[in-house]
Amino acid sequence: MLSPHKPFLQPKRSWSEGGKRRRTFQDLFLSVLSATTTKRDAKSYLSRFRPTTTSSTIEDASAWPINVALVKIRAVHTLDETLVQGIAHTLSQLSRLGLSPVVVVDCEVEENVDDHQAGLDWRKELVKQVDRVVVALQGETASRASRLDYVLGVSPNEHRNNATIAPGEVRVQHPEALLAILRKHHIPVIPPIAYTLATQKVEQVEADEVILAITRHFMSYQPPKKAQPSKTAIPERSSHPQSTPIKLDRIVLLDPLGGLPSAQRRDSAHVFINLEQEYTDVRQELLGAHAVVPANAMESLQPQAGREKAFVELPSGYQTPRSSLPTNRNVKNLDLLQKALALLPPSASAMLTTPAEAATSIGLPESTSTDLGVITRRPKNPLIYNLLTDKALVSSSLPAARLDISVLAGAPLTRQPLGATFVKRGMPVTMIPDPRHQVWEPPHPSRPPLRLDDPKIDLPRLINLIEDSFNRPLNIEHYMNRIRNNLAGIIVAGEYEGGAILTWELPPGVPDDGSEESRRRMVPYLDKFAVLKRSQGAGGVADIVFSAMVRSCFPTGVSWRSRKDNPVNKWYFERSAGTYKIPETNWTTFWTTEGLYEDKQKFRDYVDVSRAVQPSWADLNKKAAD
Repeated sequence: MLSPHKPFLQPKRSWSEGGKRRRTFQDLFLSVLSATTTKRDAKSYLSRFRPTTTSSTIEDASAWPINVALVKIRAVHTLDETLVQGIAHTLSQLSRLGLSPVVVVDCEVEENVDDHQAGLDWRKELVKQVDRVVVALQGETASRASRLDYVLGVSPNEHRNNATIAPGEVRVQHPEALLAILRKHHIPVIPPIAYTLATQKVEQVEADEVILAITRHFMSYQPPKKAQPSKTAIPERSSHPQSTPIKLDRIVLLDPLGGLPSAQRRDSAHVFINLEQEYTDVRQELLGAHAVVPANAMESLQPQAGREKAFVELPSGYQTPRSSLPTNRNVKNLDLLQKALALLPPSASAMLTTPAEAATSIGLPESTSTDLGVITRRPKNPLIYNLLTDKALVSSSLPAARLDISVLAGAPLTRQPLGATFVKRGMPVTMIPDPRHQVWEPPHPSRPPLRLDDPKIDLPRLINLIEDSFNRPLNIEHYMNRIRNNLAGIIVAGEYEGGAILTWELPPGVPDDGSEESRRRMVPYLDKFAVLKRSQGAGGVADIVFSAMVRSCFPTGVSWRSRKDNPVNKWYFERSAGTYKIPETNWTTFWTTEGLYEDKQKFRDYVDVSRAVQPSWADLNKKAAD
């Protein structure tokens, strides 16, 4: 039986050997920042996290919370030593960059409760897998790790009926051990086992329940009040006092299946999921799914010819649970993230990726050969990138084709699915009218037009959003009159943190007589696209609004214009199907409509609308250009 009083003993570190592999903190910090972030991202990261340095003192530490990433590694027994060491390297980097990992190891194998010997083998094997992770972490310079197999408790279950997983509530029974390790900047590694509260009998528990138990504990944790320091006490360097708050900032799931499959991305994973808006739809998609599974993910769940020695063989008496089937596991991953993030503040986020992606080192540039030549780029680790930017590796509002270099090169789509899905509780998205019940189509004489003073629209907050985003006062009367009869709809993200106003614009010279010809010539137009200053560059608000526009409201295409010198044009260009700089004006028109160049009349209509729309700013007399 596992002893709750004998934690994993730390192996002695050979500092001379470790010195050969040592990367200075400055090298790590500069290389990671230069490889992954913009100046804005770097500034935001430095305002939220405190990188660990050897010169940290207890006085320094008390001013900063311990930021925690709760990491679950699934199917560890299928991972070879190279992957385990690569994951350990990334976790060590996260720790040095200010995000302290708490690791839960999940072999996802079932105990044979009818066979006592098999039960003992199960426990030994589980500890063995945990210790593989611990040893790999210990091998990292300036990294310490400890196996904690005695911190969890589980409520009694009198009606177990030979179930293989204890369904009682899991809780953190000995939090002081977990917190003590975190304060020392060590990495705790926890197996999915718990002790019954009454009999101290060891039980296997779901690793997902362990994640939720630790999440609940950190959310309820209140640090003791700071005690007066003793005159004779000597503070331990680079450790935190007991009064230091704990902040659970990230949930990370490392799963051979990778990110959650998306039907919209042609064998790719969802890049970003806004749970408030998308949870139900994504879950239904996965359940109805004929979910796409990466070919390499399924191969990694069983040994291959020539790779048998790299995988750990499990003792007899083991079974692979049915829950490891791809669709079920994807749904479980989504449900786990939804439950965990619901317990955390809105600023918390989650990342779901493959062990291989998590093991990616940010180092020398890698080269990709295409028909266009050789393209060189630095590899990005999704966990490091997400820590520094609080974003996914790529923007979720990018067209799927732009995420694959082979498409840009004119080659067929052959790459593996994207490995990472970024998840946040996010914010609700309101679309008026709701395109699920009313298609956005040109105004018709038989239907009353939508107006901005509609009771469903909070006009004062909408105006504040526009003026704050553009940093200009709106001529409200002029604007209301201009779009009075041609408003297509509006999109609002959260509590008016971002939004879009879309209209149907009639090209100059086309009679506005309500005829079918007039309606056919109307151009779907993005009139205002706004994000509050405090939300710009963070939280994915712009991506959320833009994605709702092009996927739900105007899936067949929409156009907009922007000043030629607008710094946002690069962002627009990446998301458009085409652009055109209008001669003798300061405008560039963008569109998402496919094949627009081939339709000469429609193209002229798009350009003429962008040229003719009149601005509605109250300070036009003070500014020469809109």
